[in-house]
Amino acid sequence: MAKQKWSDLSKGKRRLIVVAAAAEAGLKAAMLIDLKRRPADQIRGSKWLWTPLAFVNLVGPVSYFAFGRRGQGACRCLGGRSCC
Repeated sequence: MAKQKWSDLSKGKRRLIVVAAAAEAGLKAAMLIDLKRRPADQIRGSKWLWTPLAFVNLVGPVSYFAFGRRGQGACRCLGGRSCC
């Protein structure tokens, strides 16, 4: 399969790529800001561990917000009960 150029993509595909990139950048920025401001005792694991994970596409930020933070409802199990 030949590599497509940006100009070969439809407007819809280009718009989707831009929106996805903006969402990923926003999540990454939010993660890094939260990681910087949150005390270490409210984070599962080391801040030094989470910082490079911010740069693992969408997986790092989503994992951090789902599993990396303690307290304030950051972790919820099935049925709405806290599993932290």
